[in-house]
Amino acid sequence: MSRRRRALLLAVARTDTTWDLVAWRGARVWEGRCLHCGRALRMDVDGNPISEVTVDHILPRHHGGTDDLLNLGLACARCNHGKGARHDHRRADDARLHEIVGRLLQARRARWRDPDDAPG
Repeated sequence: MSRRRRALLLAVARTDTTWDLVAWRGARVWEGRCLHCGRALRMDVDGNPISEVTVDHILPRHHGGTDDLLNLGLACARCNHGKGARHDHRRADDARLHEIVGRLLQARRARWRDPDDAPG
């Protein structure tokens, strides 16, 4: 995994209140919840995934989504790939796409934490 990708995972974790530094198997790790399903996810303090943590572009890049931290959420690989396969390439005016993006943006905003307030 690239340094940039690890840095992105850590940046998103720092801005998500469900993510915290915890002790796990004798080490400190980041532990949090999938933005979609709530499944527990972990990565080490350097941003290397322990479980299948992925970065989800809530508004897909295909539709103008950016790497702005409010547009990014951490998700399990199953949920992120499922969303991508089923919804990310729909037409821009697709009602279901708008519903999913709206719900995920609302969840991301509810979980928002200022990066300066992050643990570690």
